[in-house]
Amino acid sequence: MRWAVVPAIALGMLVIVPVGLGLLEAPGLRTVRRWWPPVAIVGALSLAMPVSLPAVGLACVYAAGTFVLAGTAAARLRRDRSLAPVDVAALTALVTPAVAGASLVVERVGGTLLGFGPKILLLTVAHFHYAGFAAALVAGLVAQATRAGSATRAAAVAALTVPAGTLLVLIGFFAGELVELAGAAVLTAGMWVVAALSWRLRASVSDRSARVLLGVSSVVLVLTMLLALDWALGEAFGVPKLSLTWMAATHGVLNAVGFGLCAVLAFSRLSAGSDDRTRRVAS
Repeated sequence: MRWAVVPAIALGMLVIVPVGLGLLEAPGLRTVRRWWPPVAIVGALSLAMPVSLPAVGLACVYAAGTFVLAGTAAARLRRDRSLAPVDVAALTALVTPAVAGASLVVERVGGTLLGFGPKILLLTVAHFHYAGFAAALVAGLVAQATRAGSATRAAAVAALTVPAGTLLVLIGFFAGELVELAGAAVLTAGMWVVAALSWRLRASVSDRSARVLLGVSSVVLVLTMLLALDWALGEAFGVPKLSLTWMAATHGVLNAVGFGLCAVLAFSRLSAGSDDRTRRVAS
């Protein structure tokens, strides 16, 4: 399983988070963007090493970076005092890497956190880079892009249900499989709305590469969230589901490359262009 999960996490640290941070606004975030690349390299190196004190030290550096990033969310909330759907999505994107950072430290120790062993902790690191950061970011960007259109209400629902689903899945780790299933259902519904709106958005942008990237991310989301829902149903009711290894190789890899990478690259291209609707989320 590790062979599929570690590269996906490294992709999140080294590419998806820094590109995504360029699409967000918060007090102090400009400084974070400048020093994020070396922090991400340190985090990726910690994953490449065996469990050891140096690996833990490098993981601590990465975790510290994610905690500083979470601090920009608090600063943004103090500044704007807004919990509008777009803002909730943006705040979620800024905060969730800290969950991944804390999990990474304990996983590199080789220990347990709240009863969860290294294998689940590694998956948690991946989950909160993608279902946390990338999914919330893209939901917010889609809501921002459709704010003036007829799909405004659906976009607002997506911007709220994606963070809510992510939180419910996290709570479900402790509260039981039924809560985790509820979280997976909410998150799946939100991501399918994001997929539908992204597909609709692609028809209105002139950048050909962005259109292709949005199309790929939309199609991939339909499949990967079906797999996530099936996994949660299997955990709750024992229906057939993929093993953790196959989930990492399918749901995990497709989410990392087909959704996360394609979506943030698409919005990065649009942000660099002339379409003001897709500039930094809730700037």
